[in-house]
Amino acid sequence: MARPEQIADTYNHTGEGPLWHPDRQQLYWVDIPAGRLWQYDPKTGEHSIAYEAESGPIGGFTLEDNGDLLLFTHRSVERFKPDRGTWSVILEVDSQTRFNDVISDPGGRVFCGTMPGAESLGNLYRIDPDGSVTTVLEDLNIPNGMGFANDGKTFYVTESEARQVYAFDYAPETGELTDQRTFCETPTDGGVPDGMTVDANDHVWSARWNGGRVVRYAPTGEPVSEIEFPARKVSSVTFGGAGYETLYVTTALTGGDRSTEGDGAGSVFRVTDLDTAGVSDFRSRIA
Repeated sequence: MARPEQIADTYNHTGEGPLWHPDRQQLYWVDIPAGRLWQYDPKTGEHSIAYEAESGPIGGFTLEDNGDLLLFTHRSVERFKPDRGTWSVILEVDSQTRFNDVISDPGGRVFCGTMPGAESLGNLYRIDPDGSVTTVLEDLNIPNGMGFANDGKTFYVTESEARQVYAFDYAPETGELTDQRTFCETPTDGGVPDGMTVDANDHVWSARWNGGRVVRYAPTGEPVSEIEFPARKVSSVTFGGAGYETLYVTTALTGGDRSTEGDGAGSVFRVTDLDTAGVSDFRSRIA
């Protein structure tokens, strides 16, 4: 049975968006409300804060084609150069709320969701390499984890409060989404679906906020296995390592303390004894 190992006891309020940087062979993730970008080096076992945003929360980030990181904050996109530790704002987006989760597509575009506000629900946007912004889905009650099937023809997106993971037909040439359908619907007593990733066998791994676990789904949408964690709020998941053989998982410490949220709440974990591996993430190419 796969067993999680705690690798960074960071007490993150909302640890999120883990992403493997293959050029640097390091894991990055964010603590959203703190606006902190963290890094972990598996060779040394050390973790540290790589960047702290002056503009507020960081909802998510992507890996650029040149190795930079694009950080999605409240209404802006910042370019962070990990080799220099420098940053700059490259794009403003007309959104009333912060970004929540983001992903690059095969064409270098970025899909990014925004949180619901006081008077409206969240939206899903597509940012093209020329910097143009298109609203692709409206009125989502917390748009969340996203992923692509290995053939590049299916796109997944999570609507957390609806407890749904949707699948769309995806056009790599244009970034268009069509034929929305439900990939899976989570039970009301199993936690809220949050971040996700797709492995090399086209299985979907979905984190469970308030569910204390990650659930693996077959391409048909049927749950086939799960891994439990010592944290109620399991927020997101990705694969990393030289062969993408390691599962990395973020958690959150919100709404209480570890006596109620779990001994590992707010920590980052890895799982190595798996019978599958992941695939490299697509890189964004935003001018």
